[in-house]
Parts: sequence; C-alpha cells; structure tokens
Amino acid sequence: MSEELEDKPQPLIEHLIELRRRLIWSVVAFFVAFLVCFAFAKELFNLLVIPYQWAVQWAGMDLAKAELIYTAPQEFFFTQIKVAMFGAVVIAFPVIATQIYKFVAPGLYKNERAAFMPFLVATPFLFLLGGAMVYFIFTPMVMWFFLTMQQAGGEGQVAISLMPRVSEYLGLIMTLILSFGAVFQLPVVTSLLVRVELLSAKTLAEKRKYAIVIAFIVAAVLTPPDPISQIGLALPTILLYEISIYTARMIEKGRRLMIEDKAAS
Repeated sequence: MSEELEDKPQPLIEHLIELRRRLIWSVVAFFVAFLVCFAFAKELFNLLVIPYQWAVQWAGMDLAKAELIYTAPQEFFFTQIKVAMFGAVVIAFPVIATQIYKFVAPGLYKNERAAFMPFLVATPFLFLLGGAMVYFIFTPMVMWFFLTMQQAGGEGQVAISLMPRVSEYLGLIMTLILSFGAVFQLPVVTSLLVRVELLSAKTLAEKRKYAIVIAFIVAAVLTPPDPISQIGLALPTILLYEISIYTARMIEKGRRLMIEDKAAS
C-alpha cells in the first residue's frame, strides 16, 4: 500500500485549476521579490561590482579607477531592472521549486517522493556553489586578465583604458553565474538519470573522453572568447563529471544491496 499513489484520478479541469494556483503563487513570489530587489537595485549592483574592484587591486591600479560608465540615458535604469529580475529569480526560486514539487508530488509514489527530495535540496545548493565560484574567483580573474591588456600611453603608444559599461558588465557576470550554476547541476541530472536506469556509471566512464571535448565546446559557447574563461569553466565541468561517475556508482551499489536484501528476506 505504501507504493500506491496518494491522490485519486482527477478530471483535466482540476489539474488545470491546480496548475493555475501554483503558477499564481510562483508569479506573486517573483513579483514581490522583484519589487524588493528593485528598491535595492543600486546596492545589489554595487555588490556585483566588488569582484571588479578586486581585479583592479590585483592589477596594481588605484581603486578609484574602478569605475563603470553608461552611454545611453536609459541604460542604467534598464540595468537596474535586469538586476532586480535576476535577484528576484534567485530569491523566489525556493518558492517556485516548492510549487512545482507540490504540483508533481501527488502523481508520484511515496518512495519516488523520498528519492526526489535530496535533489530538490542539492539543486539550489550546487547553483549557489557555482555562483560563489564565479563571484569570488572567476570574475576577478577574468577582469584582471582584461585589465592587463590596457596601455598607459607614451611615445609611440596610444593610451588604452578599460571603461566597462554597466550593462555589459552586468551581462558578463550574469552570464557567468547562470553558466556555472547550470553546469554545476551535472551531478543532479546524471544522478536522476541513473536512478531511473536511463544511464549507468559504466556508460559515463566509457564516454569520458567525449565528455571532456564537449566540456570545452560548451565552455567556449557560454563564456567570453578568452582562454581563461573557457578553461575556468571547462575544468570544473570535467571535475563535476568525475563526481557524477562516482555518484552513479554509489547509486548502483545501493540498488544492488537493496535487491540482495529483498532476495535474502
């Protein structure tokens, strides 16, 4: 009986009503988070600029030169809207994920719900881990690389200075955070596929060389066109792939032990 579904068959209209209810809660959570983030948009943007300030210090430059510009009257306003939307997605994600789970959970078996819960916890944790890596390590390193390409000017040289636009800097750091956050979901995705027996640890190990090539291709597409960015994303991806293989083996080992226990009883 514990394997049975808890809900009874429902007409399509009731599922649609339930879906609408979950969507409304998700939209309300996003809208409230957006209003709060927009009220503090400048503070949030200043928080995102800190890695650039670190890069300026690493380059041996005066911290006063860590300035951004905007070249269109409306550019900084729309940048603040993007910052607020980005922050709203991050803040409202637990609510949105909970609403998705509540909509899907009645159609799952009890053991499936128990198996699904760890992945709900791991997904935001791994995303935040990827975002933290971008914020504290990757963005300062990338901006330092770009800052080293400046020219002081002088005889036979023209002065070339990096003056990032607010929209371009925000686009860069948001792209990096989203890219790393998505890549850090690799162990979650592979573990789910292994758990439903659509993938195996043996297959993952055999396809390792292809995965390494794909990791560099994906890094080249998702990151700015410089070697530091591409290598900086490709190496963690390869490491996460190895972790995925280890996790897959643990899942398969646990499945074998469960089958042996059932056979013994």
